Amino acid sequence: MKVHIIGGGNLGVSIALGIAKFSKNNQVTITRRNTASILYLQELGITVSSDNKHNIQDADLVILTIKPYQVDTVLTEILPVISNKTIASAVSGLAIDVLQNKTSQEHHVVRIMPNIAAQFGESATCISFSEKDRAKALPVVTLFEDLGTAPIIDEKLMDAATVLGACGTAYALRYIRASMQAGIEIGFDSQTALAIAAQTVKGAAKMLLEEKVHPEQLIDRVTTPQGCTIVGLNEMEHNGFSSSLIKGIKTSLKQIKG
Repeated sequence: MKVHIIGGGNLGVSIALGIAKFSKNNQVTITRRNTASILYLQELGITVSSDNKHNIQDADLVILTIKPYQVDTVLTEILPVISNKTIASAVSGLAIDVLQNKTSQEHHVVRIMPNIAAQFGESATCISFSEKDRAKALPVVTLFEDLGTAPIIDEKLMDAATVLGACGTAYALRYIRASMQAGIEIGFDSQTALAIAAQTVKGAAKMLLEEKVHPEQLIDRVTTPQGCTIVGLNEMEHNGFSSSLIKGIKTSLKQIKG
């Protein structure tokens, strides 16, 4: 598959790196007006260009990783030189039917919401599409399965997926940072505290993904009567640990929906 990524910011670069590292037999082009900061991608065989139209007519898949305010400008630029393409949009808040109308119903539209862990093959990429575009969308699903997980969801949940899967990266990192800071307070140097905190979160996530059980079932395994784990959990809950996280996620969703 020839993949053409428009938007060489953090997300676009993460996808390009992920494809280059974890997906076989694909050619990637990524565009950005100022390419100075992404020229290193060429070392991985990724084509870098400042021209959004660079070889785009040869692409099997066009991925938009741009800001909402850039969409009309980019489409005005590329639509005259492409036909019958699969366009995967990672543009926040841009509905499938809106993009289909903007492209005059002449292309196959897929909506995706990856996160920057794609470059490590660990993205949670939610995908939605119209039934009429299923045949063209399934190769996109396969591609992003190489970069992590790629559940197909109802489009009405895509804004929620943005918060849970993309914003959620920042929430998880904030927990790790706080755990690291606590580790320093109880005696570790910063690098050791960070290594322990990050690996612990990775291990917990891997257990959940592989065993497919409710988190509380795993919590029970490490929570003993009158032990140090339960008193720590209770102290966190008394100070609003879960409720603060839930409120933060819901607030982020309100921001997206306007």
